[in-house]
Amino acid sequence: MQKKITLFLIIVFLSLRTTAQTVIYNTLLQDHVSKEGLVDYKNFNQQKLRLYLMYLEKITPNSSWSKNRKKAFWINVYNAYTLQIILENYPVKSIRNIKKSGSIAWKIPFVKVGNKTYTLDHIEHEILRKKYKDPRIHVAVNCGAISCPKLLNFAFTEKNVDAELENLMTGFVNDSTRNKIGGQKVEISKIFSWFVEDFTEKGSIIEYLNQYLEIPIHKNAQIRYKTYDWNLNEK
Repeated sequence: MQKKITLFLIIVFLSLRTTAQTVIYNTLLQDHVSKEGLVDYKNFNQQKLRLYLMYLEKITPNSSWSKNRKKAFWINVYNAYTLQIILENYPVKSIRNIKKSGSIAWKIPFVKVGNKTYTLDHIEHEILRKKYKDPRIHVAVNCGAISCPKLLNFAFTEKNVDAELENLMTGFVNDSTRNKIGGQKVEISKIFSWFVEDFTEKGSIIEYLNQYLEIPIHKNAQIRYKTYDWNLNEK
């Protein structure tokens, strides 16, 4: 009986710790990221971000976590560490200017989670894309560039992740600064080209986009891809 009570208390403690750490990250985003997804890198509280990253270093999703909890966790991991590497190199014009030992930012092994070290590429392609097969992930992970889908100014959670992914995709597809849609010519983000296999698993790219548009694109519309602006998404 005593062992059961002790185990229960440990579970409660870990749950509260997880909630507290998410609150820290959530507050950071609210304090330093605008509703448009622009980041105040100059005044970002790096000390608090480090507290959140120290928490990530000690925890790993396990079989007791729901799919949505794991998905939210790994998206937050990607975005938090992207902020970290930009802040470590700030001021910088673009994340593409960040290199270490010949590796670009996405291939630098600096992401520490559960006593393991990953690259941003591994988090995105080997965990988020491969395990969850949800194309909406591409509007959730943020690369710190102007043309990226906007960075949310609050954390993803088990409860909000599905709804917020849907909101982000709807907002991104209908954002005229990132996608110009109308008539027989359509100019869309290169994200839809780079990850075309994710968006076309169940149909064409136009069919995917039409799920989120009030006025659908004609099935024979000509598609072009916009030039990607890699300048920093700075407030």
